[in-house]
Parts: sequence; C-alpha cells; structure tokens
Amino acid sequence: MSSKLITPGFLLITTMIFLAAFVRLIPHPPNFAPIAAMALFGGAYFNRKILAVAIPLIAMFLSDIIIGFHPGMYAVYLSFILIVMIGTTLRKKKKVVNIFLASVSSSVLFFIITNFALWLTGSLYPKTTVGLAACFTAAIPFFNYTLIGDLFFVGVLFSALELAKLKFPLLAETKT
Repeated sequence: MSSKLITPGFLLITTMIFLAAFVRLIPHPPNFAPIAAMALFGGAYFNRKILAVAIPLIAMFLSDIIIGFHPGMYAVYLSFILIVMIGTTLRKKKKVVNIFLASVSSSVLFFIITNFALWLTGSLYPKTTVGLAACFTAAIPFFNYTLIGDLFFVGVLFSALELAKLKFPLLAETKT
C-alpha cells in the first residue's frame, strides 16, 4: 500500500471496524451485533469502493472464523455488501437523519434477505406463502435486537469518529 493510502484517518477507520468485529466475540443478545454498523461505516468513510467493501468484509470474515460458519452465511455476506453500498450514499451527506435512515434501512434489508434465505434453503418452513409468512413472523423478536443493535453501534462508530476529528483535526484532512 502506498503511503498516501495509509493515513491517520485510514488507520483509525480500519481499527474501529476491526474493533467492532471483535465486539461480535463478546457475549451479546441474539442479533445485537455491529454487523450493519461495520458495513455502513466502511461505506460512508472509505472513499475507495474497494476499501469500503474489503476492509469491513475482511474484519467480518476473521471474526466469523472464530465464531463459526453456518449454511446461511451467504445471505449474511450478501446483505453485508449491500449495506456497504447503502453506506456509500452517506459519504457526502453524513447528517444524523441520513445515518439514522440508513441504519434502519440496513436492519430491514438484513432481516428480509437473511430470513428469505432461511425459508428458501432451510427445512424449518414449507416452501409456500404460509411458510414464508411463518418464517418472517418467527423472526420478528430477533428484529428488535437487530434494529436496536444497529442503531447503537452505528451511533457509536459514527459519533466516535466525528468526535475524534474534532479533537484531532488532522483526521478530518486526510483522505481514506
């Protein structure tokens, strides 16, 4: 990597994403995890799309190596990549309302994709509209944790970086 790429801002954002991935290893309520926050944050703060996708994806993958994989991981990673893309829409518009809406949208996207994949490929629910409805209905209690966790971790990551930029103006000047 060139020295232009490895800036204080790049190092801080990367470290924050890897720390968020580490938080996944700490016991927590189901779905109360920084997955969407990592993706949104990377998309919003890395100017290069390859970094916006790669850094959070690597952090996620490394934590999954420790946590373990399951058959529905492809749906988690698909939604993760799509959430990075939502994050890229925040790059020039990092206002509280936009970040809030992106976080809620990410929670809904994750809920729809992962539960649809569970219904489609799993054996718990019949492959009917009634089975699909039952799958989504059974997942609603977990959505509460997802939504609250996403809002919490998005708030922590975005506000921590913005506070760091105020304290250390050099961070605001560097491109990532």
